[in-house]
Amino acid sequence: RYNKETLEVTYKGKNIYQVLDMTIDQAKEFFKNIPKIHRTLNILSDVGLGYVKLGQPATTLSGGESQRVKLAAELRKVSTGRTVYILDEPTVGLHFEDVKKLVDVLHKLVDKGNTVIVIEHNMDIIKNADYIIDLGPEGGEEGGYIVAEGTPEDVATVKESHTGRFLSHYLTKRGVMS
Repeated sequence: RYNKETLEVTYKGKNIYQVLDMTIDQAKEFFKNIPKIHRTLNILSDVGLGYVKLGQPATTLSGGESQRVKLAAELRKVSTGRTVYILDEPTVGLHFEDVKKLVDVLHKLVDKGNTVIVIEHNMDIIKNADYIIDLGPEGGEEGGYIVAEGTPEDVATVKESHTGRFLSHYLTKRGVMS
């Protein structure tokens, strides 16, 4: 992919091929003394992309990964506190530790006055929602109706809601509900 002369150019002992083969988390450490680069890599890691290689083609990213790259780009900008973010299942393929990081990022966006709308089935995301609108009762032609709405605790009490049943079990298991 790179000619011999290009590969002979190094930074801190690494050529371009070796740098692009690093994960975002590895590159974060490698570039820790270059604030502009480190900040960008840190944001990418914060949204759960630390495992992605720097040189990974964008066309190979999943839908959830692509959304998180866009979210990271937004997070680099100065927040106006007046932005609406819509995310469609951003946790797909995420390790549970990365889901926690994503939850933290979403909380920061809301804390700055932004609105975050998330279409999601992951209970770690759902339990952190300020307000849930559960559509159903099933998918496709069997769905599209509001089955439950309210706080996670409100939705967890609605027996007709599949999400509510899972949420009730999830919250009870974690001692949030009895």
